[in-house]
Amino acid sequence: MKKLVSVISAVAMVALCTTSSMFAARAKKGAEGKVLNIVCWNEEFQSRFNKYYASKLPADVKVNWLITPNQGNAYQNKLDELLLNQENAAPNERVDLFLVEADYALKYVNSDYLLTIKKDIGLTDKNLANQYQYTKDVMTDSKGVLKGVTWQACPGGFVYRRSIAKAVLGTDDPAEVQKALSDWNKFDDVAAKAKAKGYFMLSGFDDAYRVFSDNVTSPCVVKGKINVDPQIKRWIDQTKTYSDKGYNNKANLWSNESFKGAAKDGKVFGYFGPAWFIDFCLAPATLDNPEGPKTLGNGSYGDWAFCMGPQGFSWGGTWICAAKGSDNVALIKDIMYTMTCDKETMVKIAMEDSDFVNNEPAMKEVAASDYQNPFLGGQNHIALFLDSAKSISKSNMTAYDQGFAEKIQAAMADYYNGLVSEDQAWTNFYTSLKETYPNLQK
Repeated sequence: MKKLVSVISAVAMVALCTTSSMFAARAKKGAEGKVLNIVCWNEEFQSRFNKYYASKLPADVKVNWLITPNQGNAYQNKLDELLLNQENAAPNERVDLFLVEADYALKYVNSDYLLTIKKDIGLTDKNLANQYQYTKDVMTDSKGVLKGVTWQACPGGFVYRRSIAKAVLGTDDPAEVQKALSDWNKFDDVAAKAKAKGYFMLSGFDDAYRVFSDNVTSPCVVKGKINVDPQIKRWIDQTKTYSDKGYNNKANLWSNESFKGAAKDGKVFGYFGPAWFIDFCLAPATLDNPEGPKTLGNGSYGDWAFCMGPQGFSWGGTWICAAKGSDNVALIKDIMYTMTCDKETMVKIAMEDSDFVNNEPAMKEVAASDYQNPFLGGQNHIALFLDSAKSISKSNMTAYDQGFAEKIQAAMADYYNGLVSEDQAWTNFYTSLKETYPNLQK
């Protein structure tokens, strides 16, 4: 992640503040634009938008999707370029909406490139009342101003292979599997049993990282100094043990090798993840025939279930932001309301797309319904998320979280693979993180 200073220079800040007043005046006069430019990194929000909002669009408004993949920081680089050029862009070329993730949200939240959700866009406390508090905290700037909203909340748990659970534990029942995995000592014991049966407990090095990193009790940077919380050190110790004992297959997160462990002939017991990971990432990877029906028998699809696992956590999320300079403020307000506040829409997204949505009454309704997730063998796993979602806190977030996570995972992978000593891995980590953020001290 590039330093914030590379995105918001003093000159750009002054220029943007000046022109934003002009843009706001135009919006109040009702001068709505005819092109809605949405900047994002994949098709997740696009699919939700097309399914649950596109039919409400004015007939004379065109939506222009500007999609740049995340790899190599390409998305943020493109977004930064667009925002820096916002003042000089023609009205139909200005960014209207853009998306951010939790790992780097503060980079944009604490900049002056976003419209505020209440004062500028016009959503009210009543509109936002049913959203989980942590989702608002993530997008609240240092002055207490809300600058983004989301349709999803992201409590996580453990997604496991039913057939492997039966082979290792004698049952695939989520309640019984949870008893066997309810703390890390028990989890380690099951990992040993799985190994004895020819299975891997986890796919690779980074699978459990988010469980530990979301439970840190201190931020990764404190007063300009790099801080490694005990939870991160615990992840390193556990992962080294799992790598040495063959409890994982030494795959890197998001790699083909990692997802191969979920295929029909895969040997991975389970994966940690929230709802978006289950249905948007893992489920497609289990299909032998990606174009075939999503039913039991197509790969390992349907041979999965969900439990909370040894430790509650959250992971990720996608927030919708409105860019200063947009000439579609009224439309943006309606999009944000429909996609993140309207209970009826929230229930549909949860029931039809298996998202855990950012509306507590909606999720309680789905949890009490006859909803069944076909990928999870018909399980209604939503109730398992409810308490976890209410307890999520992001009080230790920093603008450095993405870089910290990437650099420590990369440095420690060499240690897990036996290529360097632990001391050398730490040296490499500090060196690479300080190269990314020269202002930090060890």
